[in-house]
Amino acid sequence: MSVLQPVVWLLTGMPGSGKTTFAKALAARVGVVRLSVDDQMTARHGRIGKDHAEHEHLALQAPVIEDVKRQLVVLLREGRSVVLDHGLGTRAVRDEYKRLVTDHGGRWRLVHFQADHDELLRRLAVRNNETEHGVISPETLAWIAEHSEAPVGEGEEPPVLPT
Repeated sequence: MSVLQPVVWLLTGMPGSGKTTFAKALAARVGVVRLSVDDQMTARHGRIGKDHAEHEHLALQAPVIEDVKRQLVVLLREGRSVVLDHGLGTRAVRDEYKRLVTDHGGRWRLVHFQADHDELLRRLAVRNNETEHGVISPETLAWIAEHSEAPVGEGEEPPVLPT
């Protein structure tokens, strides 16, 4: 009897690009575990821009990300496949997660989400008015864009749900 190698879908893209929608659909369709940094942030600290200030977010987020990494390792050791619902905005961060996955017996798939800036602003304006979501201001979106790098030649693939 062979044991299947767990797969970790690493999602990369700007806020509003469709990562969470994809992650939820993948979890529902394929039965993988969805690990969401945003969900865990909201559970611990509330919503960005509503329950805590945007300028506090990165400091509050750091220990949550470390906890998510520990949870990912546990799931990999259990042989579970995972979709990591987080932006992974730089190559260095993506490389760190790739190593984490392979070091613990999994294989990764890097899924890149793209949308133009105006579309991201439109989607965030809608999302910012929903009670369950935090607020990402246009200024924060611009800061994230300035500090992010799209994957090029990293094994990235477009967001296509398995059938």
